[in-house]
This record gives sequence, structure tokens and C-alpha cells, in this order.
Amino acid sequence: MIKSLCVFCGSSVGDDIRFQKAAKEMGEYLAHHNITLVYGGGRIGLMGVMAEAVLKNGGSVTGIIPKFLSTVEVKHDGLTTCYEVDDMHTRKQMMYQLSDAFVAMPGGFGTLDELFEIITWHQLSLHNKPIAIYNVEGYFDALLQMINTMHSQHFIPANYASYLKDATTLNQLMKLIG
Repeated sequence: MIKSLCVFCGSSVGDDIRFQKAAKEMGEYLAHHNITLVYGGGRIGLMGVMAEAVLKNGGSVTGIIPKFLSTVEVKHDGLTTCYEVDDMHTRKQMMYQLSDAFVAMPGGFGTLDELFEIITWHQLSLHNKPIAIYNVEGYFDALLQMINTMHSQHFIPANYASYLKDATTLNQLMKLIG
């Protein structure tokens, strides 16, 4: 059973209200199952929606935000714990150290950067923690197809599927990483 989950997701809410609903439900789930949310520390976007849901339901939230993003991503001041770090590399290293598993939800370049770095660390045998994509409303379908193409063209090893999971429902997701 995991005790802390790092979620990579958007600093925007996107155009589909179902992304916000999924972020809220994820936050509620984490709070009700005593799983600490580890995330980027912002008050805006899907990350803010999720953090608020955890906090409103009595859960614990650890934010890690680089100083230069404190105003851009509007640092959340009501977190259980918040670390202001010098740079993105330190942020990702702390996220890794404080988390038992990793999930990507809808987001942009930052979400993909964080996801692919943690996947690469796994591929290089730097860790063996669960990694999953929460494919809300098919958001990651094209990305998953690209990953399959990379595999079929022999740029990704055959065992990648053993460490990169994808789920379309919250219950399925939590079973995969749990």
C-alpha cells in the first residue's frame, strides 16, 4: 500500500470540466485513504483543484515549488508542507524522494517532462516505483499510441509496459499502483 503519491498535472484546468472533476475525485480519494499528495505546490489549475480536494477532506499535501514559479503557478499557502526549492531539478528529485508512486493526469509540457523523467529513471534502474497515466477521457490516447510506435520501432524496450501503466478510471488506477 502506498503512503504518498506524486501526481503530475496541469497548472491550467483545460477546456473539459471532466478533467477538474477527475482531479477533485483523485484528491478526495487520497484524503479518504490517508495517502499524502506530493505535487508541484501550485494553487492554480488541476494541481490546485486536487490539492484543495485533499485538504478539504482532511488529507495531507506536500508541495514542492521552485522559487521562480512561486508567483507564476501561484504557490499554495495552505498546504500541510511546502518546500520552496532553487530549481526544477531539485523539485523533481524531491518529488521522487517523497513519493511511493507516480501518476500523470492531463497537463502540458511540464507534466510530460516530469512523467518522462521518472519513466527514464525507472528504465535506467534508478528506482522501481509504480508509474501510471490516468487517461481521463482519452486525454493520453495519442501519447500512448506514440509510445507504442516507439516500442514497435525498437526505441523502447519490450518491458516498458511492465513499468508504465495506464488506466481510464480512478479505481483501476489505484489498483495498478497500489
